[in-house]
Amino acid sequence: MRILSLSWSFLLLFALSTLTFADDAKLKALIIDGQNNHGVWPKTTQMMKSYLEGSGKFTVDVATTGKNSTEGFAPEFKNYDVVVSNYNGKRWPKATDEAFVEYVRNGGGFVVVHAANNSFGDWDEYNRIIGLGGWGGRNAKSGPYVYFGKDEELVRDTSEGNGGHHGRQHPFQVIVRDADHPITHGMPKSWMHTQDELYDQLRGPAENMKVLATAYADPATGGSGRHEPMIMTIDYGKGRIFHTPMGHGDYSMECVGFISTLLRGTEWAATGKVTQAIPDDFPEPNAEAKRPYKAENN
Repeated sequence: MRILSLSWSFLLLFALSTLTFADDAKLKALIIDGQNNHGVWPKTTQMMKSYLEGSGKFTVDVATTGKNSTEGFAPEFKNYDVVVSNYNGKRWPKATDEAFVEYVRNGGGFVVVHAANNSFGDWDEYNRIIGLGGWGGRNAKSGPYVYFGKDEELVRDTSEGNGGHHGRQHPFQVIVRDADHPITHGMPKSWMHTQDELYDQLRGPAENMKVLATAYADPATGGSGRHEPMIMTIDYGKGRIFHTPMGHGDYSMECVGFISTLLRGTEWAATGKVTQAIPDDFPEPNAEAKRPYKAENN
């Protein structure tokens, strides 16, 4: 009986050590939330957490500010390979701001999702990190509008005007502009994203930024009439930033195109590489593809 007991103990210890090793081999991600002008943020955080963990590539923690305060908010950014922002609210404490900038500058990955680019309009370094932003007092002093013009060239427009606008929500086609980047490599040239806010008139420093994909903000739905950035990367110091204005609602995040882009973009921000394949159910040029989210899968 004692030999049997020792054998079971050994097997249990071996199983636990194997699980620990497997988790240690995964990328460590941190999602930041707690304040957002989008009331669905608690659910969208859990959706992104579920997607990242479900890929088998990440372990995920969540750092949440107070409802109306950021006092005491001090995540240990340095403990993570990548930070994902689902945050749009009050400014963080000064020490947290400084720790975040140091983290990205020294090689930390950062992911900007939808309204996270509305945050901190008066914070110069944050604007350099995200490349482009909307609302938050942004104007011509924040940097140029960036979009693709009629001749398919990237335009940096220094016209006067506020930053940030969108028309009515609707499904829209995403056009890949750089098929050689690891995030977009293997994607169809165009694919249909499900109902979402199509951000336009974003502006900012746009330094060391690549626009990987755009979408046409159709005047018929209240848009700018321009091809606006939908998938971007920014280099800041040694850090890599993946930025997508997509992801307004929980229904928007059910799009297989959004899910795949988030997973690939987050892995790239963390490592500079993408090992995840384009899934078989990826959207087609004129057909949406969705994966209904079920909270119990969390």
